[in-house]
Amino acid sequence: MSDLVLTEEQELLKHTAADFVRTHSPLSRIRQLRDSDDPVGYSTDLWREMSGLGWPGIVLPEEVGGLGLGYADLAVVLEEIGTALAPEPFLSTVLLGANAILLGGSPEQRRAILSRVASGEETLALAHHEPLARYHLHRVSTTALPTARGAYTLRGEKDLVLDGPSATRLVVSARSAGDVGDRDGLDLFLVDPHAAGVSVRRQHLVDARSAAIVRFDGVAVSDSDRIGAAGAAAAVLEPVIDRALVGLGAEMLGGMRQAFEMTIAYLKDREQFGVKIGSFQALKHRAARMFVQVELARSTVMAAARALDDGATDAPRLAALAKAQLSDGFLHVASEAVQMHGGIGMTDEHDIGFFLKRARASEILLGDASYHRDRYAALEGY
Repeated sequence: MSDLVLTEEQELLKHTAADFVRTHSPLSRIRQLRDSDDPVGYSTDLWREMSGLGWPGIVLPEEVGGLGLGYADLAVVLEEIGTALAPEPFLSTVLLGANAILLGGSPEQRRAILSRVASGEETLALAHHEPLARYHLHRVSTTALPTARGAYTLRGEKDLVLDGPSATRLVVSARSAGDVGDRDGLDLFLVDPHAAGVSVRRQHLVDARSAAIVRFDGVAVSDSDRIGAAGAAAAVLEPVIDRALVGLGAEMLGGMRQAFEMTIAYLKDREQFGVKIGSFQALKHRAARMFVQVELARSTVMAAARALDDGATDAPRLAALAKAQLSDGFLHVASEAVQMHGGIGMTDEHDIGFFLKRARASEILLGDASYHRDRYAALEGY
């Protein structure tokens, strides 16, 4: 299908992103960030350079300093970033935080915040997931209790807040009405992470990406901090998550592709019994299955990205399909890559292990394969 082929402009964007990542983000950088326990978890200098290229603003409108392009364009960049496992905060800042403001924010919030996101001056983190939620979007027990006219108090706890320790602003979901699990009664608030009553404790994901447990103990917010209409945040969160699934899928696709290419190079180089191990029929078959997984992943990510850009009604279904396919596919490819590298693949000294760790972490972010297969079935009416 023609719509699953990159345009000439996207091919140029792909080559630019690939050259930038190859020059500025070797895998040795990921090892150094992990081993030094860097407090930010990524390079702020590199984020500024990426911002100078316009990448955080690819899907943001031109009136706030963005490029006004689409998710098919952003996916091209995120795939290349995924090849290097770069931990810069695209998922947290652009796909989760900025999209919440873009889809639900007031004109004042959009002007004040999104322009700073596009320029790289502002980083956001979505504080939505809760310890017992298990991916269910509406299972929110954090409360927003009214205290005076137009004022609220937040109480509760969030976990897996991606890039929470370094975010300049939090987007927090809380329940102002209804019971835990209800779609109605949810709100989103902008919260200063340094405000009284906010506690941010760093988490390390298995791939060394930075996240946080965030507690809210009587945090004061006002009605002007609310994103969207009162009690209607679910209508904002749902499309935000679908957009983030496509972006995360593009990153995962890049990781799959790189792990596959590293494995093919190893099979062509490594010798046993006087011959290249790539000549062994069994390894050829396993490599062929890896290739099929990469291409299936590419098709699902591209289809979901095009659906978002077209405003298609099946975009949520394709986003769920992409995450289910990528969760299983990346894990399969990364596991095979480690095994086919043999003993050296099991050591920390070899870079291939980073891809398996990223696959494990990405597998469960925003819902694992089982969750999204179930969601896909439900959206299909089963």
